[in-house]
Order: sequence, then C-alpha cells, then structure tokens
Amino acid sequence: MGPALQALILRAEQALDHRLPPADQSPADLHRAMRYAVLGGGKRLRPLLVYATAQALGEDGPQLDAAACAVELIHAYSLVHDDLPAMDDDALRRGRPTCHVVFGEAMAILAGDALQALAFEILAEDTTRQTDPATGMAMLRTLGRACGAEGMAGGQALDLAAVGQPLTLAQLEHMHACKTGALIRASVRLGALAAGGDADVLQALDDYANAVGLAFQVRDDILDVEGESIVIGKTAGKDAAAGKPTFPSIIGLDASRARLAELTNAALAAISPLGERGALLRELAHYAAQRAS
Repeated sequence: MGPALQALILRAEQALDHRLPPADQSPADLHRAMRYAVLGGGKRLRPLLVYATAQALGEDGPQLDAAACAVELIHAYSLVHDDLPAMDDDALRRGRPTCHVVFGEAMAILAGDALQALAFEILAEDTTRQTDPATGMAMLRTLGRACGAEGMAGGQALDLAAVGQPLTLAQLEHMHACKTGALIRASVRLGALAAGGDADVLQALDDYANAVGLAFQVRDDILDVEGESIVIGKTAGKDAAAGKPTFPSIIGLDASRARLAELTNAALAAISPLGERGALLRELAHYAAQRAS
C-alpha cells in the first residue's frame, strides 16, 4: 500500500485504540480480550474503504472515524466467533494464537458480543452528534443489515451448512456475498452516506464494493491453496482439509485466477466516473486482488 493508505491505517489504529476500553479497567479480562482481538494486526481494509470512499466524494471529517471503527469492530467480532471450535475451529489468526486459545472460549464469546455492541454504540453516538438524523439512521441500518441474517451471520450459516456439500458457482458466490461481501459493501456505503453521495453515486459504489468483496474472497481461497501459514497469518490448506467449498475446489485454480481478474476489472469500471478522485479506491481494488496475506 502507498503512503496515503498507510496514513489512513494509522488514523484507524489510533481511533480504535482510543475507543476501546482500557485493558486495566474492570472487567479487565474482557477488555484485554477485546483489545487483543482488534489491535493485533490486520489489513484494516474495511476502515480504509470508509475513508477512501468518503474522500473520493470530498469528505474527510472526524465523523468518518466512528464509521471506520464500527466496521472494524464488527469484523473483529466476526473473526473471534468464526475461530471458535463450534465454528471454524482455528488456532491461528493474524500470525498469532486466536482469541479463544489465549483467553478461553467463554471470554472469547463475550469479547465478540461486546465488540459488536461497541460498534453500534460508537456509530450511534457519533452520527447523532455529527450528521442529520436521516443519514444517521441510514448508517445504523446499513451496518445492522450487513452483520445480521441478511449479511455476515447468514453467510456464516450457509458456510457451515455447505461443508462436504457440492455447491454451484452461483451458490458459492451468494454465500460469500453475504459472509464476506456484506461488510465490505457496508464499509463503502457508510463512507458514501457520510459524504452525502447521491443515488447514482451510491449505485456505482455498490457495484464496486460487490466486486471487491467477491474478489477478496477469491484471493483468500487461492491463498489457502498456494500460501504458507507463516505468510498468510492463518492455517493454510485448512478449508480443503475441512471439506469446505472454495473457488479452486469448484472451478479450479486457473479459472479462479480468471474470475479474480474479471472482478477486479468490474470494480475498476464501476468507479471510472470518479476519475482521479477514485485513486485510493482503485488502489484498494488492486490490493484485494494481489495481496499475499
């Protein structure tokens, strides 16, 4: 990532650190687990999409920090719960032991619950203070839909049900549009809403986000086949070993790479009307498709 995106990562990190409860404040074990889950590295793609979208539409105010934090807190909560033995049963995340390995399953569940609640608390407090009521409600509704049964939670349910089952490409893409894509779409939409984007702009950005979200997952599946655990920060080859349907398992590696290129081109085409204003969004589309971890 270039210097502009690196600066936005630092901005997101500082905002998250400021909004998370102190590790030495009671209940300290819960707060330590929350901070461990959020501040232990990560790509910060979702906060970056909030910032990059709003900046493309001419907005860069402090109200963006709340939306950026909210989507990252939701993402962190989802990873904590996905890693649990009852879900994906992962022991490695971001190159270190998962939250439940360090703090125990019960505390990890509570940490995920608390992170989700904190996301909505932060977004509600900041939007009611810094945006008009209609925009604030639209932002809260966007985040709620993204992480509920229509989005991330529903996608995870489909993912659990798909283990060992033969899926079509369309079914796989629908599952990941919910599980991974919904929060990526919400990140872009929150940035656009904060910047006051009109209906035509919102539709173009939705198209961009849909393509980036799916491209991110295709790349993830390719890395699961080709990557090394020490590089990607999680257990390589785990999806195949668990019998989970992936893009390479359904259409093969070469076709997966071709689909990744198609999706990247679709994302870039969607934001072409933005011209130079969309430079950071273009950089993020390329990053999603080319990342090594």
